[in-house]
Amino acid sequence: MSERVNGESLHILLVEDNEAHAELVMRSFEHHRVSNRVTHVQDGQAALDYLFKQGQYAKLELARPHVVLLDLRLPKVDGLDVLRQIKTSDDLNKIPVVILSTSAAEKDIAKAYEYSANSYVVKPLDFDKFEQLMDDMGYYWMAWNKNPWSE
Repeated sequence: MSERVNGESLHILLVEDNEAHAELVMRSFEHHRVSNRVTHVQDGQAALDYLFKQGQYAKLELARPHVVLLDLRLPKVDGLDVLRQIKTSDDLNKIPVVILSTSAAEKDIAKAYEYSANSYVVKPLDFDKFEQLMDDMGYYWMAWNKNPWSE
């Protein structure tokens, strides 16, 4: 199902510190051909550096991701702070951000939506359900959802 936006390969920024979870997401997307490109970073500061083209990414030509999959409990900078910085940036605030977390705590969900998350998804513990979730999410965000770059 790999899609293109204005001839550009779809790009997902995956912000996930748990290597096993990141591998499951990337394998599932590859298996279901959800995206042509997944960039994986392991902490909140790396996500901000990538998005704001600073630090190790300052001199690189980077494509803007079409969607960000963001874990909450991250080293260096918490996922909620990453979300807040994305959504308060005039340059980045239109990028859809999907919280993909093991937390089902009401306070986390409420804070994520307060900071303008586009979606909040709790990771299932069952592998088959997790893989189905990735397929469904990928299809929704990459095929059905329209974003500012798809027009």
